[in-house]
Amino acid sequence: MTGGGPLAGRTMLMSGGSRGIGLAIAVRAARDGANVAILAKTDEPDPRLPGTVHTAVEEIRAAGGNGLAIVGDVRDAESVAGAVVLTVDTFGGIDLLVNNASAIALAPIGAVSMKQYDLMLDINARGTFALTSAALPHLHRSENAQVLTLSPPLNLDPVWFGRHAPYTVSKYAMTILTVGLAHQEHPVPLSANCLWPRTTIATAAVQNIVGGDAAMAVSRKPEIMADAAHAILSRKAGEVTGQTLLDEDVLRDAGVSDLSAYRYGSAGSDDDLKIDLFLPGGEGDW
Repeated sequence: MTGGGPLAGRTMLMSGGSRGIGLAIAVRAARDGANVAILAKTDEPDPRLPGTVHTAVEEIRAAGGNGLAIVGDVRDAESVAGAVVLTVDTFGGIDLLVNNASAIALAPIGAVSMKQYDLMLDINARGTFALTSAALPHLHRSENAQVLTLSPPLNLDPVWFGRHAPYTVSKYAMTILTVGLAHQEHPVPLSANCLWPRTTIATAAVQNIVGGDAAMAVSRKPEIMADAAHAILSRKAGEVTGQTLLDEDVLRDAGVSDLSAYRYGSAGSDDDLKIDLFLPGGEGDW
């Protein structure tokens, strides 16, 4: 049964979301009966990656929500502005903003090209700033405005700088922008929080960049992030804001004690799950 949940009738605008964690968050919101607009570049199928913005919307509609596919680039200000206008024209406003789009290159200075560096900063940092800025006037008209950014706690352990400072800069910028938004003055209650997984999540990035099938086997399903995001976005605006949250902690606070169903691999225990980047214990081989 779909519809009737806490996000029913609310409108979410998300960057990315054609696959992986973003798609799982969108589908979970759709199960409540939410309106979900996806801004993504993937218009045509890519043989290396599953899903397009159009297949994402098909899944959103199948789950019970209203979907809107917006082919665009979060790096482009005009594209972002157009996505906001189209979302508002279609659904009447914006209540939930999810900064999900991200690029990754796990290499240190000297091993990252200018093209890679610009891509990470443009999508991760600039994209978060651009979409949040464009959506903010409409969030200020919402009765329950929420911004959720998929970015990590600010861990200043130098290991995260030495290994991949360019990527770290881009992800920490997302967090700083979101926490900064939470501490601004707003005309209505508004929550702005960050969410990060405690363990690696079984996505195309983990499969293709982190370590193939072996890395997938010690990861969790995207649904753990989707359920955690749903719990955060279901709260009253202003109740929890300016926080960098981990999926496990959010779910345990919501009363979920058994997380075994989220494991991607069929064998093993929580003890062998791979801790994600930027978290204590996650310094192993990548």
